[in-house]
Amino acid sequence: MQTQESKLPQTTRIFYGAGDLGFSMTNSILTILYAIFLTDVVGLAPKMAAIAVFVGRSWDYINDPLMGYISDRTRSRWGRRRPFLLFGFIPFALAFMALWWIPPTNNEWTLVAYYALAYLVYDAAATFVYMPYYALTPELTEDYDERTVLTSYRMVFSIIGGLVAWTVPMMIIMHMQPENADKVLTMGMIFGAVGAIPLLLTFLGTREQPQFQTQEQVPFKSSIKAAIRNKPFLFAAGIFLFTWSGMAVIEGMMLYFLKYHMNMEAQSSMVAGAVFISALITLPVWERLSRKYDKRAAYVAGMLFLSAVVIVLIALPSDLNRTIVYALAALAGIGVGAVHVLPWSMIPDAVEWDEVHTGERHEGMFYSLVLLLRKVSSSITMPAVLLILEWRGFVSGAVNQSTSAVNAIRVLMGPFPSVLFVMGILFALFYPLGREKHAELRQELSLRRSASLGSD
Repeated sequence: MQTQESKLPQTTRIFYGAGDLGFSMTNSILTILYAIFLTDVVGLAPKMAAIAVFVGRSWDYINDPLMGYISDRTRSRWGRRRPFLLFGFIPFALAFMALWWIPPTNNEWTLVAYYALAYLVYDAAATFVYMPYYALTPELTEDYDERTVLTSYRMVFSIIGGLVAWTVPMMIIMHMQPENADKVLTMGMIFGAVGAIPLLLTFLGTREQPQFQTQEQVPFKSSIKAAIRNKPFLFAAGIFLFTWSGMAVIEGMMLYFLKYHMNMEAQSSMVAGAVFISALITLPVWERLSRKYDKRAAYVAGMLFLSAVVIVLIALPSDLNRTIVYALAALAGIGVGAVHVLPWSMIPDAVEWDEVHTGERHEGMFYSLVLLLRKVSSSITMPAVLLILEWRGFVSGAVNQSTSAVNAIRVLMGPFPSVLFVMGILFALFYPLGREKHAELRQELSLRRSASLGSD
């Protein structure tokens, strides 16, 4: 049962949630536009673009767990997580801007090397700020439902960021073609600056609970072992991995799908608007469902619904009335709302399980490993998608693509992510930490901490 003491001030919810606005905008822009930027503006063949993305993202295999470990061991007057927001928001902005500059060379391998390095630097700068940011969730509140509320606030800003990312950049760029390279760079500079500001707001508007600042620093190997032995965490990580892998494929293919199958590149902002406005409206619905029933049941319902909608969407003929496309996009947004709330809200609960069974907390390591899994998947799935396009005859810069290339885009837009969602559902069905079990954990932790205070 939620107590008055467990409730966060409204200002804390808002300032914490606002931090995800910048991440959502920059990460969504990368997911949506970077592949098509490399193929249709820079002019790289899909297989060369795949190499750049894979090499750039592979650094995170080391970067994320290392950053989680450093964050867990940080002690400062600002807390364990917040210092990284203060000192990292400017490098984050500059690194994002560098992704959209085109070096003055026609050598394809030089271009691949530059974009791989730029991606690597951006991922390092982003991890420096957003891994500690995500690990703030369990350190702001320990209540099961309040964490879902806090995650919902963050997801409101995340969805707003996604909506902005889908609409405003293409208003600036207009069309992804070499002649608009300067407009692409302008977009990158604007969103690099705008995306960094919310991190500073989160630093100023939140405070970590002091008891976590005094906890004993845990060795790196112990943190890794704790994650491996934490059954709820492993299942939550699997849910997170497959859900966001499916979403990454959809986001990466959406503009290709609208441009080359539906002939609706100019209307991509309106399609995205329908998705994200619907997701924003339905966020409170998913929160209430998770309160009334269970996070697992709500997640399964959301993923089944989203899978059904994208399968219908890719079956549409290219000359279909656009109103129907907008309507289906709005329906897809209902499932997208579930994606933005439910997988994230399960991770903090696994942290409690860890504390009950080990007497320690490893939030930074847990969040870094979850994000690492997502990035490992992204470093494989997106290059694989580009290689599939190359294999099916996609030609960079061509106005019209072959039937085999367009059909590949449709498969990658619908059936492929649906399979990933089904994998997430399987993990959710066996996720062992429901509402009642978590209440027992919270009670056990409360008794232990009361006993510890009494002994002092």
